[in-house]
Amino acid sequence: MPNGKTVIVVMGVSGSGKTKIGKLLAKKLSIPFYDGDDFHPQENIKKMSSGQPLNDADRKGWLVQLNKLALENREKGAIIACSSLKKNYRSLLRAGMGDGMVFVYLEGSFDLIKSRLDSRKGHFMSSALLKSQFDTLEPPSKAITVSIEETPANIVKKIIKQL
Repeated sequence: MPNGKTVIVVMGVSGSGKTKIGKLLAKKLSIPFYDGDDFHPQENIKKMSSGQPLNDADRKGWLVQLNKLALENREKGAIIACSSLKKNYRSLLRAGMGDGMVFVYLEGSFDLIKSRLDSRKGHFMSSALLKSQFDTLEPPSKAITVSIEETPANIVKKIIKQL
């Protein structure tokens, strides 16, 4: 990692392991971790909890908030877990960051991720919304891409090796 001054966005659909991998990566790199879900406005959480997918307008303010968080942390580095499903979402996140942001894409099949979501308790994102996430997903061309079929420890090792 160049000078340790990189904000790493761990991205992928809901259930791909962004929070788990992000926390492990932050611990290994000794930088703070932020879960993008914690920055959703209440209206977004209500919408997702009722089974309605978010649209671009719903996401815009949230992504601007996460960009501010990235800019605040660019000197010391940070990990931000954020779905970042579309190229224009990633552009909003990257605004003003120059080369100081790296995306890590956690890639997995619909069936694997659906099975993970179905076993998850107490989260506002249900497996019913997963199809809309896959429909929205524009896989990044410039990112560190790792398969979620590996163990979390191996995923983190692969990410660190590619940083």
